[in-house]
Amino acid sequence: MIVLRPFWLLGAALLLSLPAQAQQIQRELGDFDFKLATTPTRSMAEGLISPSAVGTFHGGVDLSHANGLYFGQYAPSMGLTKTSTLKLDNYVGYKQPLGGDLGYEVGVIHYSYPTLAANNSYALYGGLSLLGRRIGGALNDKPSNRTGTLFANLGRLPLFGVDLSVKVAHHQFSTPYTIGDGSRVDGFSDWSLKFSRPWRGVDLNLTWSNSNLSGSGCDAYSGINTTCDSMVTLKAQRSFF
Repeated sequence: MIVLRPFWLLGAALLLSLPAQAQQIQRELGDFDFKLATTPTRSMAEGLISPSAVGTFHGGVDLSHANGLYFGQYAPSMGLTKTSTLKLDNYVGYKQPLGGDLGYEVGVIHYSYPTLAANNSYALYGGLSLLGRRIGGALNDKPSNRTGTLFANLGRLPLFGVDLSVKVAHHQFSTPYTIGDGSRVDGFSDWSLKFSRPWRGVDLNLTWSNSNLSGSGCDAYSGINTTCDSMVTLKAQRSFF
């Protein structure tokens, strides 16, 4: 088990001391590059951070060495409100160039809910980077279901001037889920498309997410998005660090 509780406590204390608009602080700590941020900073692991409800407190820390080793902890939700639960995503990985603009990355991420007795799980991930673009996959195998995820950051689209990232996942239940009308759901798929563009110092993000579940079938949903149904969200944020 990956245990990074002290790092989370440090990150929480520092994040709460920052202005609300701050996004990232970066420092050199000996041979390590230290990052403290309110958004995920790790390229491949970022695509696997579990979703959190809008309005929750979130943040984490990341340490990386010049030899390619890195580890960190991100809290999608710090559980500071009555309706939120503390979530911790711990990860450790290795990233190296293969020559030119080609590189690879592998790692493992641990999803945990410290205030709950169960629901902990692991995911193995890996991917390739080429010319500033990244594509990868992950497998999360836990007793209740198995999830396979493909994600890609395709970089700037030349005709539109926006960055595009895509994530698609398939979830297979170990035991079929019975919904209200008596029918059973063996599994489901979900996906998201994210368009990003800087504008006058502000990062604009437009995201469309959806799944192949609908109606009462959404009772079985526990996927990569915050909701089962089709949803479009627009987010604007400005970094002051």
